[in-house]
Amino acid sequence: MPQAFRYNCEKKVTEKLNKIIEGREKCYRCYRPITSCMCRYVKPIATQTKFVILMHPKEFKKTKNGTGRLTHLSLPNSELYIDDDFSEHRAINALIENSDNLCYVLYPGKKSINLNTQTIDAQGKRIVIFIIDSTWACSVKMLRVSRNLQKLPKVSFTHSKTSQFLIKEQPEAYCLSTIESTLSVLELLHLQGLEAIEKGAFDAFLNPFKSMVEYQIGCALRSEESVRFKKRREEG
Repeated sequence: MPQAFRYNCEKKVTEKLNKIIEGREKCYRCYRPITSCMCRYVKPIATQTKFVILMHPKEFKKTKNGTGRLTHLSLPNSELYIDDDFSEHRAINALIENSDNLCYVLYPGKKSINLNTQTIDAQGKRIVIFIIDSTWACSVKMLRVSRNLQKLPKVSFTHSKTSQFLIKEQPEAYCLSTIESTLSVLELLHLQGLEAIEKGAFDAFLNPFKSMVEYQIGCALRSEESVRFKKRREEG
């Protein structure tokens, strides 16, 4: 069998298997299967602040429980980039080097500006907040290798909220998902007078996230019920 022919056959088989595994068409806005697309729940919020979501490649693959893309869809004044090292990223560096921008990274630390107790003096500049969308371990590495982000001042916040991410175990009780963290930042910027957002918009911001969680819980319950039904049939 000619090598080229064999390669094409193997490629077609692989593609077919991938389609079977995926089983469903994908929405290329929220990157979820069409049958569980969350776009209809998104209620975009217009902001003065520019949010830049830095998604780790591993997070990109988590279509079932990723919230970074839902955050991006909910904020028209946002950008989303996927990588693990942004040191040489042209778009990121252009934002950082723009003298009209005041750039921060959302990240805890001793020198971080706590938005609950400290204010940002924008001095007429546009605030740009970089949000790392990854696991805690990956975020530490991303910040360590991204030399441009290392140099930026940091902002953080404290809260007493409990994450509604019921389908994912958080490393600590105080940890929030990307979309929940972004909402907390928006609320604090609003209190500081740096944003002017209607309360109803805040209430609807988490709708796609809540719907995603409800959908995944429903799938898990149906799967569990299916397994129990199968066992009863086998035992009968």
